[in-house]
Amino acid sequence: MRKPRDFDAELKALEDKARELKTRKVQQLGELVIATGADQLSTDELAGALVAITETKDTSKREAWAKRGVMFFESRSRRSASASQRNSRGAPAQPGSAQSPAGGTGSQ
Repeated sequence: MRKPRDFDAELKALEDKARELKTRKVQQLGELVIATGADQLSTDELAGALVAITETKDTSKREAWAKRGVMFFESRSRRSASASQRNSRGAPAQPGSAQSPAGGTGSQ
């Protein structure tokens, strides 16, 4: 015989997942503000800039901003990749770390 579905438990699980996703989104937005240096702006300045951006209908401006954002993330990933390469070549792996001295993942 088939067990009846527990809709309350499923709803609670979905609510928990939605809360977790919202929390992660808020954290990532905060990290983005800090990474871009926008945390140096006042709250009013940052809010005003974001409102202006969301109200902008000029597609060429939006495309230019998107390209600049891509360049920002690409430059960050290149910097972190080169920094991790320097670290992995310059120092042996820490005991108990996930990375082996040969640059592997630790699982053989």
